[in-house]
Parts: sequence; structure tokens; C-alpha cells
Amino acid sequence: MVKVDIKYTKLFINNEFVDAVSKKTFSTINPQDETVITQVAEGDKADVDLAVEAAKKAFHRYSEWRTMDASQRGVLMLKLADLMESQAKYLAELETLDCGKPVKVSEEEVFYSTGVLRFYAGKADKILGSTIPADGEVLAMTLKEPVGVCAQIIPWNYPILMMTWKIAPALAAGCTIIVKPAEQTPLTALAVAALIKEAGFPPGVVNVIPGYGPTAGAALTHHPGVDKVAFTGSTEVGRLILKAASAENLKRVTLELGGKSPLVVFNDADVEKAAQLAHFAAFANGGQCCCAGTRTYVQSGVYDQFVKRAAEIAQQRTVGNPYDDVEQGPQIDSEMFNKVLGYIKAGKAEGARCVTGGDKIGDKGYYIQPTVFADVTDNMKIAREEIFGPVQSILKFETFDEVVDRANDTNYGLGAGVVTNDINIAMSFAKHVRAGSVWINVYDHVTGQTPFGGFKDSGMGRELGEDGVNQYLEVKTVTMALPKKPQF
Repeated sequence: MVKVDIKYTKLFINNEFVDAVSKKTFSTINPQDETVITQVAEGDKADVDLAVEAAKKAFHRYSEWRTMDASQRGVLMLKLADLMESQAKYLAELETLDCGKPVKVSEEEVFYSTGVLRFYAGKADKILGSTIPADGEVLAMTLKEPVGVCAQIIPWNYPILMMTWKIAPALAAGCTIIVKPAEQTPLTALAVAALIKEAGFPPGVVNVIPGYGPTAGAALTHHPGVDKVAFTGSTEVGRLILKAASAENLKRVTLELGGKSPLVVFNDADVEKAAQLAHFAAFANGGQCCCAGTRTYVQSGVYDQFVKRAAEIAQQRTVGNPYDDVEQGPQIDSEMFNKVLGYIKAGKAEGARCVTGGDKIGDKGYYIQPTVFADVTDNMKIAREEIFGPVQSILKFETFDEVVDRANDTNYGLGAGVVTNDINIAMSFAKHVRAGSVWINVYDHVTGQTPFGGFKDSGMGRELGEDGVNQYLEVKTVTMALPKKPQF
């Protein structure tokens, strides 16, 4: 086991690491062997109150942050990106310790995150209003201003990456922030907080409150001093947050929620390439991905060939110690481990054919075999519910119209993919499928420049790209009398 130095375990408020007001702590668990990594300060309502007060002070009209040139905000963000890159190995090892993903993947995600920061650093001084040819003897214009104090609640499956997705557009817009990392994975958020201070961000601009959803999370979403909530996680919790966000004041809300994304393979596709792409779509991050392509629809002409190859690829997938050269580490915790095994059991009970995998690995840690089901039908539990584990369901289809209807027959709409050499099929599918992102002959290709978010129960609003920063801005219309003929 790699030895990782745990440097930060306290709350981060007003650029200082402090104990929780209650002095309470909670354990963060190593998913590789189920041991306690360390104790982390447990924030609750009292700590949220302090963090919101710090963020409000930092957002005051005469504060250092609000009076700072927009270009200087970009400079600070670039410095943070540089610091994260200089600490990439450490951050990756810490991430892997806390969430179990392969360390090589964690390091890739650190570098990806710095790219997102740099994209929004360049955006900071390019947030533009408009002049409007309004009726009457007036000059009208719009100003785009930061929405205010933002609560950002991030998930455990991509901790650094999701933190960056949240803070980068908010910082570019000029907001102030309270981040609540998932209780399973608080360590890298605190490490990044230290780098935020080192980069020179003023006190109170970014605060980090580890804690539990029903306490720290609920305090944030209900707090009257919070102007905006951004959340990534389950649809169930997203509904609670949306309700809470209207309890005290009408907070702006961005929700990036669950998915049950279809990946459709047509007869004309190269089966080898399609099977490899579908494997990545379903098994990336151990299947712990909101837009995972876990419903693999394959046209009947290549179905049997595809199933055979999909099973072979899954059998070759390396699972083990995430500090070794493996493709998959453990699942995040016992709750998700047992949930995934329950779905596998349900798939077998409902008559799906388990062509490979289907069980846990070993007796220590939360490891699950890469599992492929064939002969899956749309009404089965594994085809309808989000599993969030290394399970691929392969379904057969005959015609274009049939598969589009089946792909859309879900309450989710986060991502979708299609594999074909026919441009007409590809673009028709992209037009008719109801999903926030559609990938053609590629999957889960998301960059800082491309907006990401869902239809239906997969959420509201968008992250990344131009749309991402707009989620953190208010539009103010300014109208001034301007006589057509000035009097001198």
C-alpha cells in the first residue's frame, strides 16, 4: 500500500483550517481494505453559518474580491492550475486512497481539472453585456453580474474533477463559494483548498465544509444567505435540494443528476471498435459514472458477435490494487458495493443471461467482477434503474425507430451514444434522442468547452462551456434617458 501524507483534515473557512464548532469528526474509509484512513472535522449548521458569513463578507461590494479586476481573477485561477499540476502526483495518490480509482486515472483527472480552470481563467474578463436598441429616447444595456454566495455540493465518484467543474465558472463570474465534498471523499477538496489559499485568493472566496448531507448539506441548501446551489449526485437527493432551495429564498439551482444512458450499435459498425467503445462507456470509473452507457443496444445482425466480444473484453479487464497498473479498483463503500451486487442478483433472477462476471472479488475491500448481461429486456430492473457499478446490459433491436423509442423510454436523459458509419443514421439519432449530450462514434468525451447536463430527471442547467459560467451570472438591464436632441 502506498503511504500518503494526510495534511488537511479540518474545515476551511476564511482561508484558515479550523475545527468544527462541535469538535466532532467522522471517519473516511479506504475502499481497498475497509480501514479508517483518518478522522475529518464534521461540519454542521454552526459551521455553515460561519462559512456563509465569510463568503458574504468576501462578496461585499467593497471587498478585495469584488473590486479586483476580472483579468486578475483569471490570473489567480491560472496560478491555482499551476499549483495543482505541481502537486499532481500527491493529489492523485490522495484521491486514490479516498475513492479507490486507479492512481493513473486520478492523475489524468488532475490534469483534466487544470484544463477546466484554465478555460475559465480565460473567460473571466470576457463576460460581456449588450447594448440594446430599445424603443424610446433611452440608451439600454445589460450588465452580467455574479449571482452571489454559492453552495456547491460535489459527489464522491470524481472528487477533484467535480470540484473544479463547480468552482471554476463560479470564480470566473466573481462569485464566492462554500464547497461541501461528499462524506466518502473529503480529502482532496481540503488539499485543493490549501492551494487556493497559496494561489492568493482572498479570505472567504472559497470555503470547504466536509460533513454529511442531512446536516451540512441541508444547512447549506436551506440557508437564506446562499444565493445559488449547484449539486451533482442522485436524482432522489436532487429533488430534496430543489425543494430546500425554495424554502428560505428562491435560490438559483443547477442539478446534474443520475442517468441510464443508451449506447446504440448499428449493423454497419466495426464490431471490435464498437465493443471496445461500449466497454469504456459502461465500465469507466468502475461504472461509477452518471452518464455511463450501461444500456447497450445492438442491432440484430451483429448482436451475437458483439456479445461474444464484449464478454471477452470484460474478462480481460484488470481489477485490483488501484496503485498498481490496473483498470479498475474497488467500489466506493459498502453501501454501493451491496447495492451493485443486489442489481446483479436481480438481473439473474429476472432472466438476463450473465455471460461473464456476476460476483464480488475476494473478501477484503469492495471489489466486483466486471459483469456483462445479454438477452436483457427493457422491463428488467438492470435496464431501467441506475446501477452505478461495473455492469453492462446488452439489448437487441431491429430498426431505427424502434431503438430511438426504446432509448427514450426512461425518466433519465443525461447522455446517449451511437456507433455507425452512416452519417444520416448518426445525425437522425442525435436529433431524436432526448439527452443532454450525444456522442457519435465516441463516448463520454467532455471538455471544458462543451456544456454538460441533462434532460428530464437527469437535472437542470448546464456545467462547462459558455453555458456553465452563465449559471453563475445575473442579467441586469440598465436604461438611461437619452434625448434625441440634446439641449445646450
